[in-house]
Amino acid sequence: MLWVDHYRPRSLDDLHYHEGLSDRLRSLAASGDFPHMLFYGPSGAGKKTRIACTLKQLFGPGVEKLKIDQRVFLTPSRRKLDVNIVQSNFHIELTPSEVGNYDRVVIQEILKEIAQTQQVDLNAKQRFKVVVINEADSLSRDAQAALRRTMEKYMSNMRIILCANSTSRLIAPIKSRCLLMRVAAPNPAEMKAVLSYVASRAGAGSIPDEAADEIISDANGNMRKAILVFEALKMQTPDLSGPLSIAKPDWETYCHKVADMIVKEQTPQQVMEVRSKFYELLSHCIPPTIILKTVADRVVERADESLKADIMHWAAIYENRMRLGNKKIYHLEAWVVKVMSLYKHFLFDIDMTGFED
Repeated sequence: MLWVDHYRPRSLDDLHYHEGLSDRLRSLAASGDFPHMLFYGPSGAGKKTRIACTLKQLFGPGVEKLKIDQRVFLTPSRRKLDVNIVQSNFHIELTPSEVGNYDRVVIQEILKEIAQTQQVDLNAKQRFKVVVINEADSLSRDAQAALRRTMEKYMSNMRIILCANSTSRLIAPIKSRCLLMRVAAPNPAEMKAVLSYVASRAGAGSIPDEAADEIISDANGNMRKAILVFEALKMQTPDLSGPLSIAKPDWETYCHKVADMIVKEQTPQQVMEVRSKFYELLSHCIPPTIILKTVADRVVERADESLKADIMHWAAIYENRMRLGNKKIYHLEAWVVKVMSLYKHFLFDIDMTGFED
């Protein structure tokens, strides 16, 4: 088992950072009035770990006895949807956004089913069941509307815990019905403490400060990534001495190549080449928003200071349009054309200035 799973905290007392948040969750679990909740924050900050620890605080160790089911749902057009569901006697966890625009069907059926059944375990500390919805910020507007109605109707024997990277794509009525819990990325000192703890538990000795700093810098606040990189480096170089080579994922290297193509040449032929690269990334299930962010960051690194703000401004605009539309490739390509246009004008202005001189 990977270290990131093997040494994952199992209770609120085991968590290494955000003590104030842990205390708040502990008191909420002990109170008789547990609310609907929305955990939000960047990837790798520990949202799912805190949700699992909160469930254990609510229901006890029985919540860790999990089974995975594949449920089949029927759309109004009789199309079958397969959804993986993780559940215990006390909660159910699912990711409805996996089925795209049919997520409303999954939300309605699952929540209605859970809400209409009473808690059968007489030893349970709480009389309600919990539904954990991952990637809540990727739900369609219809699914969010269905979720809102269910939250109002079945509060007596069901609580909903939403997990999201950002609250910006959630409708206001859902946010107003949840207690918001922001799980911020850990700071470097907290990340170093966790890496030291994992190293000691794994019998890997102490981690050199230089190696820890390099891993933390590469992880950029993502605790999960830091532990995965630490384990990989430990397998390659047990003493972690000398210069470390932290390998980038293939998709990230590919995105950097796309960015370099945009900066190198601004022609219709280059747009077509970039489009084929985007198709390649999308076909390997790399989320379009991640593609746009990674390519934009790389382009900004290589761009002139006067262009950086405009490049990110248009990246934000096309990211928003991408979330509203269906054909992601159109918006990725439109952003590329816009950036190439900005580059062309910039280079033209330089040429004209040189000509005047």
